[in-house]
Amino acid sequence: MKRPSKPIVVVSKCLTFAACRYNGLMINSETVEALKKHVDFIPVCPEMEIGLGLPRQPIRVVERKSNKRLLQPSSGLDVTGKMHDFSRSYLDGIKEVDGFLLKSRSPSCGIKDVKFYSGPEHPAPLGKTRGFFGQAVLEKFPGAAIEDEARLENFSIREHFFTKLFALADLRKVVDSGEMKELVAFHSRNKYLLMAYSQAKLKVLGHIVANHENKDFTKLIEDYRTEFSSALSHAPKHTSHINSLMHTLGYFSDKISSGEKQYFLDSLQSYRNGKLPLSVPQSLIRSWIVRFNEEYLKEQTFFRPFPEDLVEITDSGKGRDH
Repeated sequence: MKRPSKPIVVVSKCLTFAACRYNGLMINSETVEALKKHVDFIPVCPEMEIGLGLPRQPIRVVERKSNKRLLQPSSGLDVTGKMHDFSRSYLDGIKEVDGFLLKSRSPSCGIKDVKFYSGPEHPAPLGKTRGFFGQAVLEKFPGAAIEDEARLENFSIREHFFTKLFALADLRKVVDSGEMKELVAFHSRNKYLLMAYSQAKLKVLGHIVANHENKDFTKLIEDYRTEFSSALSHAPKHTSHINSLMHTLGYFSDKISSGEKQYFLDSLQSYRNGKLPLSVPQSLIRSWIVRFNEEYLKEQTFFRPFPEDLVEITDSGKGRDH
C-alpha cells in the first residue's frame, strides 16, 4: 500500500510550539504531538505578528452596528485593521498548503464558537462567530482540511480531518507531477474512499479523469482538485462507510469462513452504533487483503487513509456535533 504523502499544515503556534498565548502559556495537544513526525508544520501566532506583546491583555470580538471589530478592552486598542492586513498578506504568501490546525475559540484563530460581545466591557456574549484570522483562512482556502484542536479530541471528527488532510497532500503531489497517468492512478486508488464520501462525486470525478473534452492537464487537474475537495468536505455517514466496506467484502465472501464473515458483520454493527472506530472493520478487510493477496485493494486509500499510529490517539468524546 502506498505510503501517505506528507501534508503541509499551518498551525497556531501556541499549540505545542511556543508559549505565546495571551497569558504566556502553551497549549498541550496530543493530536499535534502525534502529527509532528507525519506533517510539515508551519507555526504562526497572528496576535504576536501584529505586535501584541507577551504576556498581553486579551482581545475580543465586538459587534458595532452589525460590524465586527477586534478590540483590546483594557487599552481600548482596535487591532481590526492590523489583523485584516496581516491575515491577507500572510495567506497570500502561502504557496502550498494542505490544511490548517487552529486554536479553538480564539478571537484571532478560531474557526467557530468564538464569543462576540456588544461592547469591550460587556460580560455577556451576544453569540458565537469566527476569529478574524480563522475567517480569512476559510475564505482563502475553502477546499483545505481545516479544524481546531478541541474538535479533534473526538475520533470521528479527527478521522475525517486526517483522511482529508493526507488525501489532499497526495493530490498535491499529482498536481506537481503534471502527468495524466498519476491522476489516473490517484483516482483509482481512491475509488472506495470516494464511494464512502459521495457516490455522486465519484461519478463526476470519473468523468473528469476520462477527459472526453480533451482539456489540458492544468485545467483538468484544477477541476479535479475542486471536485475532490468538495467530495471530502463533510464526513460521511456511517451507512456510506458501511456501503464501501460491504462492496470490498465481496472480494472475499467465497474465501472466508462463515464465522469470520459474522465477526466482520458484528464489527460493522458496533461501528454503526458508535462503539467502534471505522479503523476496526477496515483492519479486518485489510487482514484479508494481505492473506489473499488482493492486489487492487492493496492500493486503496480507504483502508489506510493516514498513518496507522494516528489511529491510537485517545477519544475524549467531545465535539461530536460536526
